[in-house]
Amino acid sequence: MKRIVKSSFDNDGFPKSRSIRQLCFYLKYFILIREWFKESQNETPDFINENIYYLGQAYAFAWQNNKKDLLFNGNHETNNVDFDHYLRKLGYNFKNQSNELGGYAILNNKKTSLIMDVGSSPDKKFSSNYQAGALSFEIISNGKKLICNSGYFQNHNNQLNKLSKSSAIHSTVILDDRSSCKFNKTKNKSSEISYGLKILKKNIVFEKNYWKINAAHDGYLKQYGVIHDREIEFYPEQTKFIGHDKIISKNMIKNLKFEIRFHLEPNIKVMKTQDNKSILIDLDGEGWKFNSDNNNVNIDNGLYFGKKDSFVDNKNIVISGMTNDENQTIKWEITKI
Repeated sequence: MKRIVKSSFDNDGFPKSRSIRQLCFYLKYFILIREWFKESQNETPDFINENIYYLGQAYAFAWQNNKKDLLFNGNHETNNVDFDHYLRKLGYNFKNQSNELGGYAILNNKKTSLIMDVGSSPDKKFSSNYQAGALSFEIISNGKKLICNSGYFQNHNNQLNKLSKSSAIHSTVILDDRSSCKFNKTKNKSSEISYGLKILKKNIVFEKNYWKINAAHDGYLKQYGVIHDREIEFYPEQTKFIGHDKIISKNMIKNLKFEIRFHLEPNIKVMKTQDNKSILIDLDGEGWKFNSDNNNVNIDNGLYFGKKDSFVDNKNIVISGMTNDENQTIKWEITKI
């Protein structure tokens, strides 16, 4: 077990797969093992206690601070409320106020959460459930998902598994209808990374009246000579998000199709305004407006894989266009109305 822990966890105790679902799995079974030791009146090994501490910190960061399943890298809706009751019953109390862990940035207050994938892709041997969603993000408003990723279809024998690993199923930039990572099939019909990506820079600001997450990745650099740089700012007093997606060309490559997708949960209603410049979002009674001046913005159909091995129709907002031989910055805003 020590060998598994040493090879599978990073220095902060987060699984190297970057899988939140796997994190919860490990925590549940380490606690079960610890309780078995207590029941048998044997001393619990130090490494068991140590890993429960680190896994618990990560669990508080990824779940307990938001009470919402974050749909990144193989995760789907699990609802850990019963597990939380189990933890309280046994006297476990995990807390973590960090803004970054395991390749994720999470900024939140009592009403709003902004979550972004700011981590590099995992090593090949840990990538069987990884999804190519670099710099994708989710927004939670008053306990409801405003912007989400579309989840994960776990069954490797189904073609939807491959689709759910693509960049298009995330709220991020897609270039030339290609994903930011490449996957190859394995003998057991799952797939693993054949060409991954690295995060090139990262900057996180969390102040009372101003939040910012900025990061860039090289997933499109080798094939297209392009770097994707994303910055999302939040102004709590105005309840406004401002995004800047930069497509930075290193080799003067032009005429590539790009899309920036913003996925919505199936119950969310959207409508384009009469002037075709904005999208109105009805978040269960909360009103929001999406706009991106001087860009082509539309509503598209999609699939939502939030529940394990199932799918339903959903909507997503799409900004689309063509690259050119100059660096481009696509600005967008999401404002509460």
